[in-house]
Amino acid sequence: MSNPLRILITLDQNLTSPAEITLFGRSALALGYPKAPGHFHNTQDVDGILPLAWLQPPDAHQDFWRAVERTNVELEPDGLYLTHLFRETDVILQPDWCNHRLRLDVGLRKLAVFRPATIDLILTKMARADDDDLQDIQFLLQQETLTRDQLETAFRRARVPDVEEIRELFNRARPKVLALAGS
Repeated sequence: MSNPLRILITLDQNLTSPAEITLFGRSALALGYPKAPGHFHNTQDVDGILPLAWLQPPDAHQDFWRAVERTNVELEPDGLYLTHLFRETDVILQPDWCNHRLRLDVGLRKLAVFRPATIDLILTKMARADDDDLQDIQFLLQQETLTRDQLETAFRRARVPDVEEIRELFNRARPKVLALAGS
């Protein structure tokens, strides 16, 4: 079974009320694209983006946080975990990213699972743009044709966290991503 799917099934079983998560990272590629290579399913974690609106009021999702804790305890012996949960402002995304995310049909009862649009997933991968991230970006560019103008518009619109290192890496990644796109 896919590791990301196993983690999400466990989270779903630990929930007592409906919740949602927007995947990014390898789990989003594994579960969000039918042609994802098998090794994407071997990732040992699920990374998630939490929309600011979903986080309000702060105590509204106590069940979700307890379910995350129970999931991590249950899956720890197998080295699987769900701990990389970021507010949308901590990830490189376009301001309207949430309006363009896609719901994934992974057969869960309580947990609604989404992934960002392909162009926003590319932006999230530009925070490091190491060799693995660039390979993931190449995969994403093979899934959806994006023009140079679309990419450059997304680069300009992107909300980049106010962390100097992330800004530098994002700016260094821009020409690499354009080169991968053949632009």
